[in-house]
Amino acid sequence: MPKEKAPKRAKRTEKKKKDPNAPKRGLSAYMFFANEQRENVREENPGISFGQVGKVLGERWKALSDTQRKPYAAKADADKIRYEEEKANYNADAEEEESS
Repeated sequence: MPKEKAPKRAKRTEKKKKDPNAPKRGLSAYMFFANEQRENVREENPGISFGQVGKVLGERWKALSDTQRKPYAAKADADKIRYEEEKANYNADAEEEESS
């Protein structure tokens, strides 16, 4: 039986370059927790690999109660608002430059 021909791939379109001046996305509650706890995990487990640090952080995050997660969620909400404001200003500035 003859081999079936693989479907032809579509040509790749060039990816649009990201503007380095664009605002950075807001961090999630987990990322605020991970950034705060990462050094503690490394101190408690010397020689731990990068992947293992992530696993330990994930386990600790899952073990937190809702009340323990609240401060991180509040930081995430504040960071989301910051991002939305910066994005609105960035888009307004970009529209001004286009109309000029």
